[in-house]
Amino acid sequence: MVSSNPQTEPGLDDFAPLAVEQRRQQLSRPSLSYWQDAWIRLKANRRAIVSLYIVIALLLFTLLGPLVWRVDPSAQDLDQVSRAPGAERMVTLAAPYRPWNGETVLPGSRDLRLAYPANTQAVRMIWDPVPGASAYRIYRDIVPALAGEPLGLPIAQTLTGTETRYEDRLDLRAETYFYTVVALDAAGAEMGSRQALSVTPVAVITVAEARSRGLAPPSEPLNVGDKVRFKLHPLGTDYLGRDMLARLMHGARVSLFIGIVAPLLFVSFGVAYGSMAGFLGGRVDQIMMRFADFVIALPFLLFMILFKIAFGIGPGQSGILPMIVALVMLSWPGTARLVRGQILQVREEGYVSAARLLGARTNYLVMRHMIPNTLGVILVTLTFAVPSAIFTEAFLSFIGMGVAPPTPSWGGMSNEGIKSMLIHPHELLFPAILISITVLAFNLLGDGLRDALDAKMRSRE
Repeated sequence: MVSSNPQTEPGLDDFAPLAVEQRRQQLSRPSLSYWQDAWIRLKANRRAIVSLYIVIALLLFTLLGPLVWRVDPSAQDLDQVSRAPGAERMVTLAAPYRPWNGETVLPGSRDLRLAYPANTQAVRMIWDPVPGASAYRIYRDIVPALAGEPLGLPIAQTLTGTETRYEDRLDLRAETYFYTVVALDAAGAEMGSRQALSVTPVAVITVAEARSRGLAPPSEPLNVGDKVRFKLHPLGTDYLGRDMLARLMHGARVSLFIGIVAPLLFVSFGVAYGSMAGFLGGRVDQIMMRFADFVIALPFLLFMILFKIAFGIGPGQSGILPMIVALVMLSWPGTARLVRGQILQVREEGYVSAARLLGARTNYLVMRHMIPNTLGVILVTLTFAVPSAIFTEAFLSFIGMGVAPPTPSWGGMSNEGIKSMLIHPHELLFPAILISITVLAFNLLGDGLRDALDAKMRSRE
C-alpha cells in the first residue's frame, strides 16, 4: 500500500550517515603479565625491598668480601687477643727479654712496688719482708679486690719468707692488673698482712718481631723506644687473636651454603612428592600423605646424631654433610603438603580438563600447567625455608654438633663468644647480629613475596 501523502515519503537525504565523534578507547591500566604485576606490588612493599637489598648485601659480603679483605681467618695475632674494635694499636719497640737477677731501677716508698717499668714482656715487683712470714702468695685480678671478696687468681707462691720479689710473665696484655701479696705463716695460713698494687703494662715487641710481622717498611730504620702500629682489625679479634671480620666472611659462606643448598634440595623433593600425590589422588594420595606425616613426627636431633655416627664424624669434626642430609630427609613434608593442596585445586580447573581431552600426558599436565601455577607458593616456601635452615645450622653449631672449629660459622662463633661475653662482648655480638639480620631479612622478604604473588590480592585492587 502506497501512502497518498508525498511529504511523508523518505528521501535520499534521510539515509545519509550520521556524524559520530570518533574517540579512541584507552585502557585504565597497561596490560601486565603475572610476574610484572607481582614485581610492581613487591616494589611497593618497602620492608620487602629493604630486605631484598640486605640479602643482596649479605651475598656480596660472603662472595666478594674475602676477595677484598685478604686476611687468613685462622691466622692468630697473639699480641692482639680479644681486642675490641677501635682499640689502641700503638706498640713500643723494646729490647729482647733478659732474665731478672733482682736488681731494681725504679725508686719507691710503698711496701709493694715495681722494680722495673712494667710492659707486656714482664711485670717485676718487690716488697718489704713481713716479720714472722714463712712464704708469700701472689694474686692477680683484673678488678680491684673488695673486702671479703676473692683476691683473684693465685699465680705464684714463694718458697721462703726471705724471697720478696716476683716476676709475672703470665699472658700479659696492655690492660690494668691488680696484684695482691699475702704473707703466710709456718702452717701456710694467711697472716692478715696484705699488700696491693695496680699495674698497667705497656704493649711492647722486639725489633725482630716487628720486622718479621711486617709492621714497618723494610727500608725504615727501627730502634728501641720507637712506636709502630699493630695490624688493623676493624671488628676486633677473638680469644685466639683471629680477625673477626675475616671469620665472619668465611663463616657466612658456611652458614649461607647450608641455609641455601639444603632448602633447595628438600623444597625440590617436596614439590615433586606433593605434585605426584595431588595429581594421582585417591588411595595413593592418602598413603603418600600418611608417610609424610610419619616423617614430620621423626625427631631431628636424634637423626642428626645417627647420621653423624653413620658418616663416621667423630667429636671435634665438622658435620656439614650429615646436617644437610638430615635437613633434606626430614624437612620436605611441609613443602609437599602445601604443593599437594595447590595441585588439588589446579587439577579441577577447566584448562586442565581441556588439555586432558586433547590427549595431554601426565608429565605435560604437571610440568606445563600445575607446577607453574603453584610457583608462587614454592618461592614463598623456599624463602621461609632459608632462614629456618640458617637458624638450625647456628643452633647445631652452637651446641657443638654442627660445624666444628677451626672452621668458622656464625653459630660456632657465637658458641665461642658466649664464654667471654661479659668481658669481650664483641665476640658474641657480631655473629649473633648477623644471624638475626639474615633471618629477619629472609622472613620479611618471604612476607613480601607472599603478598606480591597472591593472585587474590590482585583481584581485590
